[in-house]
Amino acid sequence: MSSPRPRIPEATVARLAVYLRVLTGLADGGRSNVSSGELASAAGVNPAGLRKDLSHLGPCGVRGVGYEVATLRDRIARVLGVERSRPCVLVGIGNLGTALADYAGFGSRGFRFVGLFDAAPDRVGRRIGGQPVRPMAELDEVVAATAATIGVIATPADVAQPVCDRLTAAGVRSILNFAPVALNAPAGVDVRQVDLSVELQVLAFLGQQRGAAASSVEVTA
Repeated sequence: MSSPRPRIPEATVARLAVYLRVLTGLADGGRSNVSSGELASAAGVNPAGLRKDLSHLGPCGVRGVGYEVATLRDRIARVLGVERSRPCVLVGIGNLGTALADYAGFGSRGFRFVGLFDAAPDRVGRRIGGQPVRPMAELDEVVAATAATIGVIATPADVAQPVCDRLTAAGVRSILNFAPVALNAPAGVDVRQVDLSVELQVLAFLGQQRGAAASSVEVTA
């Protein structure tokens, strides 16, 4: 009996998603093969790191030939579970939530919004991306009817925790949080945090470092 494949590290899973995006673009462009160097460069990693990540999938490429684009794309898609559609709900239909709800790219990755929710009466009833915005009172019913297990929070920070509580109570087991606050979720619920302001601050810091390094070179030259 073969032993089960070791659990893939979370950081590797994130990179596999990037490889899938690159491979999908190559396949759409008619490419049949890609070298490890080209794939690594397009994904922003080094070839050795790419090969280590793909080793979690078993044998993939051929030395001197590279990878078959469609085959590797489909294998990664199966591992990530995006070959089947996954129902999601989105809470918070402000500017960010509206943009997320209207983004067609999620569908091509295997994710579809089956429910959009907001507490503001003036937003309820609007249609975004083909879906009506519903009141929060209908959250439990929609999650149960659609078997949605993924929830996206795009609310202000002060209401994000109560929304998280509502989602998990309804049966959601994975949450993507865009609100700038850390959430407390029950055991068995995965939470991914996306704080756009933090990412901008990191970029500002890196830019400041580059500027300081350049000034130092000019002074010592």
